[in-house]
Amino acid sequence: MARRKRRNPIEAEQHERWMVSYADFITLLFAFFVVMYSISSVNKGKYETFSESLDKALFHNEKIQKEAEPIQVGQIPTTVQPIELPNLLTVEERELGEEIMQEKRRLSEVSEEFQRALKPFVESELVGIKKHDFWVELEMNSELLFASGKAELSSKASPVLQKVAEVVRDVPNVINVEGYTDNIPIATGLYPSNWDLSSARATSVVKALVKNGIPPERLSAVGYGEFHPIADNATEEGRFKNRRVVLVLMSQAFARYGMSDAERAKVLNFKSEAESPQPGTPPAAQPNP
Repeated sequence: MARRKRRNPIEAEQHERWMVSYADFITLLFAFFVVMYSISSVNKGKYETFSESLDKALFHNEKIQKEAEPIQVGQIPTTVQPIELPNLLTVEERELGEEIMQEKRRLSEVSEEFQRALKPFVESELVGIKKHDFWVELEMNSELLFASGKAELSSKASPVLQKVAEVVRDVPNVINVEGYTDNIPIATGLYPSNWDLSSARATSVVKALVKNGIPPERLSAVGYGEFHPIADNATEEGRFKNRRVVLVLMSQAFARYGMSDAERAKVLNFKSEAESPQPGTPPAAQPNP
């Protein structure tokens, strides 16, 4: 007898399986919000402390900064200070020859010697000394050398001119002696004009220097009369200043009888016309003056 196979009972349909997935989803979502909340609620004070520490360590390390800073000595300059180097020659001086530089040093020494030798007269303003690059002026008031309206040297002039001669005796420079007067006219048989008087006074000084050992070829005398005043002739004080005799110690390179043209050209670093022969003509000999 055949047996019937039993059918498996039909399993009931499960309508609540979605709740498992939903629960898993809610769990994940909850975990997500927990993480987000934990991130957003970081302790602000601890975060700022950590940030400052990290910033100092990486960018503002005080120890490193102090080691990197140079050691400051004295006051910190606010501007760039130029470096001063003493005794630098100018471009013009470098272009001139060594002879010119020696001339300038020699004239400077003569000026200082005049100051020492004639100090009492300088302090009493009877003598004035003016130093230039290429000459020295020794200005002597006529009251120190001459009587009024006279060209003969007074007795008090001799020691003054003797001191002057001692200073310039050993230097080769040319000396120009210049006479000046005030604007008051003089009309005597011996001196018809102030020109004559100023020239005679300059000549008397030249003769006195020759007697004190100055070679005559180094000396010259010229009278300017009243035409080159240094003060106002309208006052007695001005006229007193204008009556004077000036000794000008000239640089050899600029004195008329100090150097030949060739020698002058050499110290000035250029060729003179005498050294530059014309085409087709032999160079002319340059005589010494």
